[in-house]
Amino acid sequence: MNKNIGFVSFRFAGTDGVSLETKKWADIFERNNCTCFYMGGELDTPPEHSMFAPYLHFQEPEVRSTYEQCFSRGARPPELTRTLHEHREKIKASLYEFVEKFSIDILVPENAVTIPLNVPLGMALTEFIAETGINTIAHHHDFFWERKRFLVNCVWDYLNSCYPPHLGHIHHVVINTSGQNQLALRTGISSTLIPNVMDFETPAPGIDDYNRDVREVLGVAEDELFILQPTRVVQRKGIEHAIELVARLERKAALVISHASGDEGYEYQTRVHEYADMLGIRAIFVDDIIADSRGTTADGRKIYNLQDVYPHADLITYPSIFEGFGNAFLETVYFRKPIMVNNYSIYSHDIKPLGFQVIEMDDFVAKDTVRRTKEVLDNPDLAREMVDRNYELALQYFSYSVLEKKLWYIARSFYGIEDLHLK
Repeated sequence: MNKNIGFVSFRFAGTDGVSLETKKWADIFERNNCTCFYMGGELDTPPEHSMFAPYLHFQEPEVRSTYEQCFSRGARPPELTRTLHEHREKIKASLYEFVEKFSIDILVPENAVTIPLNVPLGMALTEFIAETGINTIAHHHDFFWERKRFLVNCVWDYLNSCYPPHLGHIHHVVINTSGQNQLALRTGISSTLIPNVMDFETPAPGIDDYNRDVREVLGVAEDELFILQPTRVVQRKGIEHAIELVARLERKAALVISHASGDEGYEYQTRVHEYADMLGIRAIFVDDIIADSRGTTADGRKIYNLQDVYPHADLITYPSIFEGFGNAFLETVYFRKPIMVNNYSIYSHDIKPLGFQVIEMDDFVAKDTVRRTKEVLDNPDLAREMVDRNYELALQYFSYSVLEKKLWYIARSFYGIEDLHLK
């Protein structure tokens, strides 16, 4: 359709869910003759298609200081109001520059008017969209009301007007039915449900010459179960349940944890270390050699991406307490691996009813969870039947073709069929 798409968020870098899903959306847009551009406070996107704006990132010192003042008790100091509006004006000027520089036709705020990690950014986007009438797809991953830490604040007026804004030329997209229902109930805003997806039409990569030594490098013996926890070490991932499961299997096994805690502190990571030691489980933290792409560390060691690690795993653990959707679940299905998954709310409402076959726990590791895990590990035919069935379902419900159809529907609402030159 030959349109310029402008993605705006705090960052487009790394393996966080927003960055990953943005890349998938960009793949679909570019497959249909669009050109994608990016504005953020941290970028690993093509430089010629990018506009770096450090004051968009939630970790930028001034932004962080403002955030801490916003989410505190009491009345809002006048100085904070002035600061918010000063930052709003600066960001809004950058938005005008971004849209003009790259001739943006469709603006896509990625979680930026959804979760208030940078309140002036949400304010600026709301005003910019209202002033320009630009066609906008607001892609919502995590609403502020879903996180306890945002419910004590002194900026309710901005949250109610900007998270998300209720404007006629914004098409709102949510990633789960709970978000869709709550958005309508709380704001009266209707939305389109587009779940997270993967390119299930393209087979997953396997073991090659580069990643053949993953077990050896990570220290997992050939006669040892390789159990992978492919997440960051944050409390809502429920990693202590994975540790307990490994302990109760009573087999030679290593629990490989792929990512560090990131920007949410290290207290929980310490807790995970201590709990693994207490249960006598060998938990291997490999975040120092797992990155977005292959490479070499400063001391000369190989760096692998997560796609290098999945093919070696015997079992994936995903005991999350809460997820906006569940990228690691889709990745596991993509690599055709058995998975132990907690029955978190979005899984139970949006994924489980489709018929996926998993080892399930319901907020704690029960005897049946351990029994079923052993059964799957001991019966390769059963495991193969499960993962093949899961792949077929994912191809039907969570593939690129699903995303493409949904985005075409939204584009039609902006431009009509003739202007899009549909196939």
